[in-house]
Amino acid sequence: MGADAKTAMKVEMTDAAAKRIARILSGEPGKTALRVSVEGGGCSGFSYKFDLVDGRNDDDVAIEKDGATILIDDLSLVYMGGSVIDFVDDLMGQSFQIRNPNAVASCGCGTSFSI
Repeated sequence: MGADAKTAMKVEMTDAAAKRIARILSGEPGKTALRVSVEGGGCSGFSYKFDLVDGRNDDDVAIEKDGATILIDDLSLVYMGGSVIDFVDDLMGQSFQIRNPNAVASCGCGTSFSI
């Protein structure tokens, strides 16, 4: 994979997401990372799944920042390349949000998308 392809596959996490993930993990003994994956389904075709996990798989890409770790498997990374994972706390509530440049449509709830 060339340098351009690796850059396109990169996923970033904001400071707000890192802070929230670190806080969540500190209250979950034995859990070491937040796994973000893409699954078929959802109102727009694909949906994001978030899980607290206690280990890494061989095909995981790890994004680390300020004591927080996000794991994404190779297959999900294909759909998420270039995304930014953020944590938003506003009048609508608190949630992790993924700004995905590959998505051509997304649902109102922000948890599903299509390519």
